[in-house]
Amino acid sequence: MGKSLADNFEAARAVFKEVDDALGEKLTATMWEGPADKLTLTENTQPALVATSVAAVRVLEAEAGLDVKRDIAFLAGHSLGEYAAHAVAGSLSLSDAVKLVRTRGRAMQQAVPVGVGAMAALMGLDPDAVKAVAAEAAQGEVCDVANDNAPGQIVVSGHKAAVERAVEIAKGKGSRAMMLQVSAPFHCKLMQPAADVMAEALSKATVNAPRVPVVANFSAQPVTDAKEIVKLLVSQVTGTVRWRESVAYLAAQGVNKIVEAGTGKVLAGLIKRIAKEIPAQNVGTAEDVAAYKAKA
Repeated sequence: MGKSLADNFEAARAVFKEVDDALGEKLTATMWEGPADKLTLTENTQPALVATSVAAVRVLEAEAGLDVKRDIAFLAGHSLGEYAAHAVAGSLSLSDAVKLVRTRGRAMQQAVPVGVGAMAALMGLDPDAVKAVAAEAAQGEVCDVANDNAPGQIVVSGHKAAVERAVEIAKGKGSRAMMLQVSAPFHCKLMQPAADVMAEALSKATVNAPRVPVVANFSAQPVTDAKEIVKLLVSQVTGTVRWRESVAYLAAQGVNKIVEAGTGKVLAGLIKRIAKEIPAQNVGTAEDVAAYKAKA
């Protein structure tokens, strides 16, 4: 996670040093040396992912001539990735972004006792069908649509028993439904304590107007106002990540290329399912940077 970038580019090393300094610890040591169970704690995973995404963009700026304001029409990020988007946009400093997602990770983990909540992926159903399944499964408990990732891939979140009921109901409707291995039920009403923590943390952070519009998870629309950014980042803790609609919005605006900056190719894969006409390229390693330069 980011080591190839740090090994090869000074711009990436500067990002990771800034992140370590901001957190007051060597997060990079955990990222590159482990132990894995420490890295997979959401309070570490979230800043690690943000750091790697921002490092990838900084490398493209330094090595491939990328000018964010000139070359990028919109920025977007999935869940915690929205903080990386704001760090690139300048709405948040990198230091504030990683401190905020560390707070976010801890608050999300503490919001619901282990074993009380769960999440499940419901495949092959449209959004209205999933909403109906979630409503039927709730039975007085929480079962919300957490992630609308792509056509036929939607995640529900809430109380464990309600989510288990949703899986069985969805299977009865022909869905390939499965429980997910997660540490907490993200993006549902059970996360309200975490949303309250983030409202407090964001109220103390410096938030600026972004140099490039950021498409928000909660609204699936671009945001350019600093106060609205704060509201949307708080709302996304309990709200649905509307990724399918966000990518559809980008396509409707004539976006003709998407670069997924950071670890993995999950979002590039989702984009291919949402807007096949838009080529999506991942940049997370030195080899990816070379491939980006070759296509530029």
